[in-house]
Amino acid sequence: MLVGRNLSFREPQSFQSQMNRYFNEGFRTQGREDEVAASWAPPMDIAETQETLNFTAELPGFKNEDLTLRVENGVLTVEGERVFDAQASEKNYHRVERSYGKFVRGFTLPSNIDPEKVHANLVDGVLYITLQKKENAKPKTISIGVGGPKQVASRKAA
Repeated sequence: MLVGRNLSFREPQSFQSQMNRYFNEGFRTQGREDEVAASWAPPMDIAETQETLNFTAELPGFKNEDLTLRVENGVLTVEGERVFDAQASEKNYHRVERSYGKFVRGFTLPSNIDPEKVHANLVDGVLYITLQKKENAKPKTISIGVGGPKQVASRKAA
């Protein structure tokens, strides 16, 4: 699977990103033939707060109707397709560097995400996806009493 691919081991983050893409490509195609044809994948940033898990993807030129999002069996799937403009194919291009075709990105979600509370917005070519954490999964502050085990035991007896 990795034979013939140019991997740079100099930058660990770049290497990790490349490995994630290779593994993502291999796993996401299981069981869905239409996903095998995915020719590119937009990079996605993932950030976490105490209450949410947030995904951000740059998708210039996409409209809401060009994208499909779903949460199913603990997996967030983002699909879309950028079609090469038929009029543009009549031009004499010297180079085409933008990616075209179908893409599919799948992300396994942690168990503390509420699949019913997912919000997505596409603003100026940037897709923002916010997934809320379940109430019982949010961190709680626990106060710590003063004293040793004997003092705690004597307080319970009183």
